[in-house]
Amino acid sequence: MGKRTQRRKARQEELLKKIAEDPFLTDQELAEMLSVSVQTIRLDRLQLNIPEVRERIKSVAQNAAPKVRSLTEEEVMGELIDLELGKQAISVLETKQELAFKRTGIVRGHHLFAQANSLAVALVDAPVALTGTCTVRFCKPVKVGQRLVAKAEVIEKKKNKYTVEVRTKVGQDEILVGTFVVFALEEVNNDSDRS
Repeated sequence: MGKRTQRRKARQEELLKKIAEDPFLTDQELAEMLSVSVQTIRLDRLQLNIPEVRERIKSVAQNAAPKVRSLTEEEVMGELIDLELGKQAISVLETKQELAFKRTGIVRGHHLFAQANSLAVALVDAPVALTGTCTVRFCKPVKVGQRLVAKAEVIEKKKNKYTVEVRTKVGQDEILVGTFVVFALEEVNNDSDRS
């Protein structure tokens, strides 16, 4: 086996390891990590039958969405890609121009909040879940085109009250940290429905 073949094999093993650790890495991010061109990453992915990041996210998302009880799939901001009701969840949001201020290209904070809040609510195993209180800290601005990965975890549960911690990152940079207190309800009485 030649040196070039050995290098390619080692690089492809490292590529598989990186994607196993974080399936949301783009070809650009992988290229930077492995000090090769984006084209080299694409060729390696083709040889290894690894789909591009959008396809990886889609396939994972199809398994997670049907588990949500408290929201519809459309009500979750971003793509829900992992969900263990009552324990943890992950969503991914691809930022686009319509989410940002036109002049600066910085994504508006309420979209970051919506991703985190909807993920916290989606975690609750009940037909209705409502946010009672939250504390959120925005750490860094997000620019159009960046991928937001939000991870939520139930850190405490008492009766129908869930305390959920959400951390949103772009790559390794923390963007938002929040603690949400979410209440699980079996039903909601709506006075306007009464005759």
